[in-house]
Order: sequence, then structure tokens, then C-alpha cells
Amino acid sequence: MTHVQFEYTSHRLEGEVVVPGDKSISHRSIIFGSISHGITKVTNFLDGEDCLRTIDAFREMGVQIEKEESSVLVYGNGLEELKKPEKPLNFGNSGTTTRLMLGLLSGLPFETSIFGDASLTKRPMERVVTPLRKMGAAIRGEADGNYLPITIQGGELQGITYRLPVKSAQVKSAVLLAGLLAEGETVVQEDTETRNHTEVMLQAFGADLKQNEDGIVVTNKGKLTACDVEVPGDISSAAFFLVAGAIVPGSAVTLKNVGLNASRTGILDVMKRMGAALTVSNERTTGGEKIGDLTIQYTALKGTTIEGDVIPRLIDEIPILALLATQAEGKTVIKDAEELKVKETDRIEAVCQNLQVLGANITPTEDGMIIEGPMKLTGGTISSYMDHRIAMMGVIAALVSENPVKMDEKESINISYPTFFDDLEAILR
Repeated sequence: MTHVQFEYTSHRLEGEVVVPGDKSISHRSIIFGSISHGITKVTNFLDGEDCLRTIDAFREMGVQIEKEESSVLVYGNGLEELKKPEKPLNFGNSGTTTRLMLGLLSGLPFETSIFGDASLTKRPMERVVTPLRKMGAAIRGEADGNYLPITIQGGELQGITYRLPVKSAQVKSAVLLAGLLAEGETVVQEDTETRNHTEVMLQAFGADLKQNEDGIVVTNKGKLTACDVEVPGDISSAAFFLVAGAIVPGSAVTLKNVGLNASRTGILDVMKRMGAALTVSNERTTGGEKIGDLTIQYTALKGTTIEGDVIPRLIDEIPILALLATQAEGKTVIKDAEELKVKETDRIEAVCQNLQVLGANITPTEDGMIIEGPMKLTGGTISSYMDHRIAMMGVIAALVSENPVKMDEKESINISYPTFFDDLEAILR
């Protein structure tokens, strides 16, 4: 097998980066624009493979969508005008597309089949299928609908009250989307707040959605009307350069226009707790979402414990936080992160195996990992597991490795950050 080699020794990082649009918000802008009335203009849309799957799905259902680089126009005619797709919908690697669309497709008056790539086919869907069936959805598929391919026979749904058994914004969003098509009230309750982009955007589009002591309540009474969406920079993508700036000696990096939604900023809280020289400036709000600039400078770090309510606020950033911890003084413990096992790959296993190969002192646990630092990374040959976040972690690790890091592929990075290498090269000094 041919491997890609990354060698960045004796470099520091300096300059500004404008990270791509937020993946979660980009997906939702297409979904809500497609089911609303009028033209939705989306700016700073993430031009990554996952989000393009969502565009393709709605084009297959008859929605006119025009795209020019990071700007998208969605010509919505409402839920009632969506058409039965002529062929099964291919969701590629996109778990967000799959789980959110399961909620929507369950209430539409036609049958739809969906499938994905080898990685997506291994990801569990029961967490979404269970509440949708309680609402009356007819879903069949592999292992009683737990795995793709899945077929949904859309029909009439009834509102339910559902307490999330897992800390998952995707499950919450699927139930709320189904609630837009269900009779009566649909109430979602969560013990720990997960990312709230769905609620923020649904309210902006005019949905009958409110939050009270019962939970998040949605009905089918609101008429969705198109509105413009400015997508903030993705904090999950910014995380890789935040960590790089914190661990590469002599570095100073500013990340512009990054989304600072409180349900997503766990990484900032943890990095500050570890002693990172991190500042936030130019804060403002657009479309209900807070945005700002993040500046990170190299400094000595100390280990910490990452657990509990902060985990849903940084679940996608744990791979790169594990790398950060290898360069911090003392022990870092990550726990309550079982969700990592059902991402694009088992990220507990993937992170620990790769960082062990590179020379880190890291031990996997049932719900996270234990890392002893600081450790000088030696380099080595690792696997991306075809997971974009594992691949980017490997590239950033090469910045602090004595010898090159070799990896089996780098194309998976296009899923969330197509300009990753361009942005990295631009700040290498």
C-alpha cells in the first residue's frame, strides 16, 4: 500500500485561517430551506462531501438547488411538494444526513430507500428508529432497521414525549423533524444539553417550536418560510489549528469567524483549563448563532480530566484533544465518551492505536482514555481508518513528531475540510 508522508519538523505556525463553514449548520440549512416556502440563500456553506449528500437528496426529491462554491440558493416549495425519489438515496459517509433524513422521510407520503458507504453501513440507527417507530413510522432494514440499507414507508405520525437515552443532537433533530409532520405536540427532553443548531434554525424559519420546563416542544402548525443563513466557521475544524498553535513552539494563529454556540465550545473551556493562551475577540451574533475570532499562542500546558456535561459539547474534538494531552504536563483522563465508539469508526480505538504508534503514553478505557504527558512523539506509520478527524489528527501530530508521520490516505479529510492542507501550508513558517 502506498502511504502519504507528512514531515513538518522545525516549523512554527503563524498567521490567520478562515475555516470552512460549520458542517452541522450547513446540513440543516439545506434541509430547512428545502422544506420551507421561498428562496433560502446560504453563504459560507461547507463544500464537503457529507453536506453535498444532503443537497443531492433534496434534488432527488424535486427541489431546485443552485450552488456556486460556498454560496447556495434553495428554492423551497414546502414539505407538501417534495417528490418520491426515483432511486434509492445514497448518503455516502454522512451520519448527519442519514439520521436527520430518517426523521423527515418518516412523515412524507411515499416510500424511500437509503444506503451509504461501508463505514456508514456499520453505524447504528436504532437510536433514531426507536423513537420514530413510537411516532408511527414504518421502517425496515438490516438487523430490524439498525443498519443501512433502510427503507422508510412514510405515513401519518403522532406526536410523542421522548427523553433522549443518549447524548445525541442527531437523535433530537430526527424526532423534531418528524414532529413537524406529526399530529399534536412532539416533546424532546434531554438530561444534558446537546448542540442546539436545529432548534435555533427551526425558530428562524418560523416553526412552531418553543422550549419550556417540559422540554423542546414542536408541532406541525408553523409555516416554514425561507430565510438567509450565514454559516459560521466550524469550531470542529478550527480545533485542529487551535491545538497545533498550542503545541508547536513559537506559534501564534488566529482563526476568523468561528461559530461560538455555547453547546459547541467545550474545547475552549478545556483548553483554557489546561493553561492554553487562548483569547476570543470580535464577538457578534448572526441568525441566532454567536461568531468570533480565536487566537492561540504556544505555551506550556497541564493535564486535566474531561468528563460529564462537557462531553457532548466537544465530542468531535476528542481525537485532537487527545493529541493536545500528549504534550501537556501530567495526566489527562477522558471519560463518559462512549459515543466515540459509534462515530465514523471506533474513535477510542483509532486514537489510542495511532498515538501509541507515534510514541504517546495513552491507554484506552471503556468510555475514553488516559494520557500521560508530556511525551516527545517519534513518528511512525498510522491508519486514518477512513475517518476525517482521525486523519487530521495524524497530520497535526506530524508537527510535533521527531520523524515523519506516514498515513494510508488523506482523501477522507475532504468530508469536512477540503482546504485543510492549503490552510496549513499558508501558516507554516
